[in-house]
Amino acid sequence: MQDIHLTAASEEGLSKDEIRGALGKALEGRALKRVLIIPPDFTRFHSNAGFITEALYGMLAARGAEVDIMPALGTHVPVTEAQWKAMFGSVPFERMIVHKWRTDVVKLGDIPAEVVSEISEGLWKKPLAVELNRRLVDGGYDLIVSPGQVVPHEVIGMANHAKNLFVGVGGSEMINGSHMIGAVCGMEKAMGRDHSPVRKLFDWAMEKYVYGRIPVLFALTVTTAPGGKIRTHGLFIGEGRECLTAAVKLAQEKNVDYVEKPLKKCVVYLDPSEFTSTWVGNKAIYRTRMAMADGGELVVLAPGVERFGEDPAQQTLIRKYGYKGRLHTLELFERPECEDLRENMGVAAHLIHGSSDGRFSITYAVKKIAQSEIEAVGFRAADYDETAAKYDPAKLAYGWNDVGGEEVYYIPNPALGLWIDRARLV
Repeated sequence: MQDIHLTAASEEGLSKDEIRGALGKALEGRALKRVLIIPPDFTRFHSNAGFITEALYGMLAARGAEVDIMPALGTHVPVTEAQWKAMFGSVPFERMIVHKWRTDVVKLGDIPAEVVSEISEGLWKKPLAVELNRRLVDGGYDLIVSPGQVVPHEVIGMANHAKNLFVGVGGSEMINGSHMIGAVCGMEKAMGRDHSPVRKLFDWAMEKYVYGRIPVLFALTVTTAPGGKIRTHGLFIGEGRECLTAAVKLAQEKNVDYVEKPLKKCVVYLDPSEFTSTWVGNKAIYRTRMAMADGGELVVLAPGVERFGEDPAQQTLIRKYGYKGRLHTLELFERPECEDLRENMGVAAHLIHGSSDGRFSITYAVKKIAQSEIEAVGFRAADYDETAAKYDPAKLAYGWNDVGGEEVYYIPNPALGLWIDRARLV
């Protein structure tokens, strides 16, 4: 098929009928008996991939196809039934397959050490395993549809496309290794960019192991969500790289905000239905670090955060080592007694990403986890109710606010963008 690139004519975004029409066109001429859809999980609720998945399921089921849904969890916890209903509507919960990233994968091969070294400019010199959930390889599907949102990301630069496969339904070696490479190379070389080091590695793996071998169709969105209302500014459907390239250009326009001066005080709100761990909630740190002033303060309003990791192993390691900075974590990584950290490189990368390296302070305002626990992993802590009374998310407007004479920059959802002080671009 030829790629379908659909861009909204107005800021209100594409209509549901326009999206359905593009999806229907993409399915034309395909004899499909078994289809696997790999949407993002609930942490990407505002991607509009939930509606796309529901629309695809309805079209395919009406044609008599058997359709399975496997959310691209990566290392996240499985989607709950309530989240499923909120995101995927009428799609039966029983059609969900839970991806098990530690066990339910097959290895397709490796990205050779020399390729990794060249792309990382010598910062990482080990091969990188290419793994996918076994159902993509031997599940007998006629088509695998991967819907999802292209949006700034701390590891790969711009989320989705191959990331939805190699991380979303990939294995521990690929997830851990790619995240560590991204951390070592530096977030500032990735965020908001198309051809980041990790994206280049994923592009290499797609050419070697996926294109022409696994029948994947991408349906990529570019969205914003002012006031919580999803606006789909573009839908890019294709089987190769071109749909991603086009989506990235639009996402850089819609999802990157350049601030006119560094942020001395930034307040970020984490919706409790979406952010229940620092593993996910640290998007507040990743997405604002290039806008924060030296010596500034980031206040994270986190009423739903009740834990650190998304599983017990992550939880244990975060508690043990904490968010203490890039150099500190890399030093730990080399110590003989830190074998547990080397075996969980994704956690090591996460610890690097979740620190400001001492450049600005990070205060988590919480109500479901003890402040002493927050402080034990390296953050400042505050009471949520007291902090929200001062910086009330119901009263603050997106962007600059005056709070009792204090200039505050407010972000209602860090997952939807990237904030950059132009002077910090490298």
